[in-house]
Amino acid sequence: MPDKHLSTQFDSELNGVSSRVMELGGLVESQIGLAVYALQNLASDAADQVTEIEHRVNAMEIEIDRELSSIIARRQPTARDLRLLIAISKTTANLERVGDEANKIARMVKSIIESGAPRALPSSDLRVAADLASGLIRRALDAFARLDTAAAVSILKEDDAIDREFDGFVRKLITYMMEDPRTIGASLDLLFLAKAIERIGDHAKNIAEFIIYIVKGADVRHTSMQEIESAVQ
Repeated sequence: MPDKHLSTQFDSELNGVSSRVMELGGLVESQIGLAVYALQNLASDAADQVTEIEHRVNAMEIEIDRELSSIIARRQPTARDLRLLIAISKTTANLERVGDEANKIARMVKSIIESGAPRALPSSDLRVAADLASGLIRRALDAFARLDTAAAVSILKEDDAIDREFDGFVRKLITYMMEDPRTIGASLDLLFLAKAIERIGDHAKNIAEFIIYIVKGADVRHTSMQEIESAVQ
Protein backbone atom coordinates (compact mmCIF):
# COMPACT_ATOMS: atom_id res chain seq x y z
CA MET A 1 0.00 0.00 0.00
CA PRO A 2 1.74 3.28 1.09
CA ASP A 3 5.45 4.08 0.79
CA LYS A 4 7.80 3.31 3.71
CA HIS A 5 7.98 5.86 6.50
CA LEU A 6 10.45 6.66 9.21
CA SER A 7 7.70 5.70 11.62
CA THR A 8 7.02 1.99 11.33
CA GLN A 9 4.14 2.52 13.72
CA PHE A 10 2.52 4.85 11.21
CA ASP A 11 2.98 2.21 8.52
CA SER A 12 1.31 -0.31 10.79
CA GLU A 13 -1.62 2.01 11.42
CA LEU A 14 -2.12 2.66 7.71
CA ASN A 15 -1.98 -1.04 6.91
CA GLY A 16 -4.34 -1.79 9.77
CA VAL A 17 -7.03 0.63 8.70
CA SER A 18 -6.66 -0.52 5.08
CA SER A 19 -7.23 -4.10 6.22
CA ARG A 20 -10.38 -2.99 8.02
CA VAL A 21 -11.69 -1.53 4.78
CA MET A 22 -11.10 -4.88 3.07
CA GLU A 23 -12.97 -6.60 5.90
CA LEU A 24 -15.85 -4.17 5.49
CA GLY A 25 -15.81 -4.84 1.76
CA GLY A 26 -16.11 -8.56 2.40
CA LEU A 27 -19.19 -8.01 4.56
CA VAL A 28 -20.79 -5.83 1.90
CA GLU A 29 -20.03 -8.40 -0.80
CA SER A 30 -21.83 -11.03 1.27
CA GLN A 31 -24.80 -8.68 1.57
CA ILE A 32 -24.98 -8.29 -2.21
CA GLY A 33 -24.76 -12.05 -2.73
CA LEU A 34 -27.53 -12.73 -0.24
CA ALA A 35 -29.71 -9.95 -1.64
CA VAL A 36 -29.38 -11.29 -5.18
CA TYR A 37 -30.10 -14.84 -3.98
CA ALA A 38 -33.16 -13.58 -2.09
CA LEU A 39 -34.39 -11.82 -5.24
CA GLN A 40 -33.84 -14.78 -7.55
CA ASN A 41 -35.43 -17.28 -5.20
CA LEU A 42 -37.86 -15.05 -3.29
CA ALA A 43 -36.06 -16.30 -0.17
CA SER A 44 -37.19 -14.50 2.96
CA ASP A 45 -34.46 -16.01 5.14
CA ALA A 46 -31.70 -14.69 2.87
CA ALA A 47 -33.32 -11.24 2.93
CA ASP A 48 -33.30 -11.34 6.73
CA GLN A 49 -29.57 -12.16 6.73
CA VAL A 50 -28.87 -9.05 4.66
CA THR A 51 -30.48 -6.90 7.33
CA GLU A 52 -28.55 -8.65 10.09
CA ILE A 53 -25.24 -7.94 8.33
CA GLU A 54 -26.28 -4.31 7.82
CA HIS A 55 -25.96 -3.66 11.55
CA ARG A 56 -22.35 -4.94 11.48
CA VAL A 57 -21.55 -2.83 8.42
CA ASN A 58 -22.86 0.33 10.06
CA ALA A 59 -20.88 -0.33 13.24
CA MET A 60 -17.70 -1.00 11.29
CA GLU A 61 -18.07 2.23 9.30
CA ILE A 62 -18.17 4.18 12.57
CA GLU A 63 -15.14 2.30 13.94
CA ILE A 64 -13.09 2.99 10.80
CA ASP A 65 -14.03 6.68 10.85
CA ARG A 66 -12.90 6.97 14.46
CA GLU A 67 -9.62 5.26 13.63
CA LEU A 68 -9.03 7.57 10.68
CA SER A 69 -9.74 10.66 12.79
CA SER A 70 -7.28 9.45 15.41
CA ILE A 71 -4.53 8.79 12.85
CA ILE A 72 -4.97 12.19 11.19
CA ALA A 73 -4.97 14.01 14.53
CA ARG A 74 -1.87 12.23 15.84
CA ARG A 75 0.22 11.89 12.68
CA GLN A 76 -0.81 14.95 10.66
CA PRO A 77 -0.04 13.18 7.37
CA THR A 78 0.74 15.02 4.15
CA ALA A 79 0.83 14.30 0.42
CA ARG A 80 0.07 10.70 -0.57
CA ASP A 81 -0.53 9.53 3.00
CA LEU A 82 -3.19 12.18 3.47
CA ARG A 83 -4.77 11.29 0.13
CA LEU A 84 -4.80 7.64 1.18
CA LEU A 85 -6.61 8.40 4.44
CA ILE A 86 -9.12 10.69 2.71
CA ALA A 87 -9.78 8.02 0.07
CA ILE A 88 -10.18 5.34 2.74
CA SER A 89 -12.81 7.51 4.44
CA LYS A 90 -14.70 8.02 1.18
CA THR A 91 -14.37 4.35 0.22
CA THR A 92 -15.76 3.32 3.60
CA ALA A 93 -18.75 5.62 3.09
CA ASN A 94 -19.36 4.17 -0.37
CA LEU A 95 -19.18 0.61 0.92
CA GLU A 96 -21.70 1.44 3.63
CA ARG A 97 -24.00 2.83 0.97
CA VAL A 98 -23.61 -0.34 -1.08
CA GLY A 99 -24.79 -2.17 2.02
CA ASP A 100 -27.76 0.19 2.17
CA GLU A 101 -28.66 -0.67 -1.42
CA ALA A 102 -28.40 -4.39 -0.70
CA ASN A 103 -30.66 -3.87 2.30
CA LYS A 104 -33.17 -2.01 0.11
CA ILE A 105 -33.23 -4.99 -2.23
CA ALA A 106 -33.78 -7.34 0.70
CA ARG A 107 -36.65 -5.23 2.06
CA MET A 108 -38.29 -5.07 -1.34
CA VAL A 109 -37.99 -8.83 -1.76
CA LYS A 110 -39.78 -9.25 1.56
CA SER A 111 -42.49 -6.87 0.34
CA ILE A 112 -42.88 -8.80 -2.92
CA ILE A 113 -43.16 -12.10 -1.03
CA GLU A 114 -45.78 -10.70 1.33
CA SER A 115 -47.82 -9.11 -1.48
CA GLY A 116 -47.71 -12.22 -3.67
CA ALA A 117 -46.58 -10.22 -6.71
CA PRO A 118 -46.73 -12.16 -9.99
CA ARG A 119 -43.69 -14.27 -10.73
CA ALA A 120 -44.20 -13.83 -14.48
CA LEU A 121 -42.44 -10.48 -14.38
CA PRO A 122 -38.79 -10.50 -15.55
CA SER A 123 -37.14 -10.47 -12.13
CA SER A 124 -34.57 -12.99 -13.40
CA ASP A 125 -33.39 -10.37 -15.89
CA LEU A 126 -31.93 -8.43 -12.98
CA ARG A 127 -29.40 -11.21 -12.46
CA VAL A 128 -27.06 -10.00 -15.20
CA ALA A 129 -26.93 -6.47 -13.83
CA ALA A 130 -26.63 -7.74 -10.24
CA ASP A 131 -23.74 -10.02 -11.18
CA LEU A 132 -22.02 -7.16 -13.00
CA ALA A 133 -22.44 -4.84 -10.02
CA SER A 134 -21.22 -7.43 -7.53
CA GLY A 135 -18.22 -8.20 -9.73
CA LEU A 136 -17.34 -4.51 -10.02
CA ILE A 137 -17.37 -4.09 -6.24
CA ARG A 138 -15.12 -7.13 -5.84
CA ARG A 139 -12.69 -5.84 -8.46
CA ALA A 140 -12.76 -2.32 -7.00
CA LEU A 141 -11.74 -3.68 -3.60
CA ASP A 142 -8.97 -5.76 -5.15
CA ALA A 143 -7.73 -2.75 -7.11
CA PHE A 144 -7.87 -0.63 -3.95
CA ALA A 145 -5.77 -3.18 -2.04
CA ARG A 146 -3.13 -3.08 -4.80
CA LEU A 147 -3.61 0.60 -5.72
CA ASP A 148 -3.90 -0.57 -9.31
CA THR A 149 -4.82 2.39 -11.52
CA ALA A 150 -5.12 0.27 -14.68
CA ALA A 151 -7.73 -1.89 -12.98
CA ALA A 152 -9.47 1.27 -11.77
CA VAL A 153 -9.75 2.59 -15.33
CA SER A 154 -11.17 -0.76 -16.47
CA ILE A 155 -13.85 -0.58 -13.75
CA LEU A 156 -14.81 2.94 -14.81
CA LYS A 157 -15.31 1.75 -18.37
CA GLU A 158 -17.39 -1.27 -17.35
CA ASP A 159 -19.81 0.73 -15.23
CA ASP A 160 -21.43 1.70 -18.52
CA ALA A 161 -22.45 -1.95 -19.01
CA ILE A 162 -24.59 -1.83 -15.87
CA ASP A 163 -26.20 1.40 -17.08
CA ARG A 164 -27.08 -0.29 -20.38
CA GLU A 165 -28.60 -3.28 -18.55
CA PHE A 166 -30.66 -0.89 -16.44
CA ASP A 167 -31.93 1.01 -19.48
CA GLY A 168 -32.88 -2.23 -21.23
CA PHE A 169 -34.68 -3.52 -18.16
CA VAL A 170 -36.66 -0.30 -17.82
CA ARG A 171 -37.80 -0.58 -21.44
CA LYS A 172 -38.92 -4.16 -20.82
CA LEU A 173 -40.88 -3.18 -17.71
CA ILE A 174 -42.60 -0.38 -19.61
CA THR A 175 -43.70 -2.93 -22.19
CA TYR A 176 -45.12 -5.19 -19.47
CA MET A 177 -47.05 -2.31 -17.91
CA MET A 178 -48.47 -1.18 -21.26
CA GLU A 179 -49.60 -4.69 -22.14
CA ASP A 180 -51.11 -5.44 -18.73
CA PRO A 181 -51.84 -2.55 -16.34
CA ARG A 182 -52.28 -5.09 -13.53
CA THR A 183 -48.50 -5.49 -13.49
CA ILE A 184 -47.82 -1.79 -12.81
CA GLY A 185 -47.40 -2.16 -9.05
CA ALA A 186 -45.07 -5.15 -9.27
CA SER A 187 -43.17 -3.55 -12.17
CA LEU A 188 -42.49 -0.45 -10.11
CA ASP A 189 -41.13 -2.68 -7.34
CA LEU A 190 -38.73 -4.27 -9.83
CA LEU A 191 -37.75 -0.83 -11.13
CA PHE A 192 -36.84 0.11 -7.56
CA LEU A 193 -34.68 -3.03 -7.36
CA ALA A 194 -32.98 -2.30 -10.67
CA LYS A 195 -32.13 1.22 -9.54
CA ALA A 196 -30.56 -0.13 -6.33
CA ILE A 197 -28.38 -2.47 -8.42
CA GLU A 198 -27.35 0.40 -10.70
CA ARG A 199 -26.30 2.44 -7.66
CA ILE A 200 -24.07 -0.40 -6.46
CA GLY A 201 -22.22 -0.08 -9.75
CA ASP A 202 -21.96 3.68 -9.23
CA HIS A 203 -20.31 3.13 -5.83
CA ALA A 204 -17.78 0.74 -7.39
CA LYS A 205 -17.01 3.49 -9.90
CA ASN A 206 -16.48 5.97 -7.05
CA ILE A 207 -13.99 3.64 -5.37
CA ALA A 208 -12.10 3.29 -8.64
CA GLU A 209 -11.85 7.08 -8.87
CA PHE A 210 -10.42 7.24 -5.34
CA ILE A 211 -7.65 4.82 -6.37
CA ILE A 212 -6.54 7.20 -9.10
CA TYR A 213 -6.70 10.07 -6.61
CA ILE A 214 -4.41 8.25 -4.16
CA VAL A 215 -1.80 7.22 -6.70
CA LYS A 216 -1.80 10.17 -9.09
CA GLY A 217 -3.17 12.96 -6.93
CA ALA A 218 -5.73 13.70 -9.66
CA ASP A 219 -9.43 14.16 -8.93
CA VAL A 220 -11.07 12.46 -11.92
CA ARG A 221 -14.67 12.76 -10.77
CA HIS A 222 -17.01 14.17 -13.41
CA THR A 223 -14.34 14.01 -16.12
CA SER A 224 -14.25 12.27 -19.49
CA MET A 225 -12.69 8.88 -20.01
CA GLN A 226 -10.03 10.51 -22.19
CA GLU A 227 -9.06 12.81 -19.32
CA ILE A 228 -9.00 9.90 -16.88
CA GLU A 229 -6.72 7.81 -19.11
CA SER A 230 -4.44 10.81 -19.53
CA ALA A 231 -4.26 11.28 -15.74
CA VAL A 232 -3.07 7.72 -15.10
CA GLN A 233 -0.38 7.69 -17.77
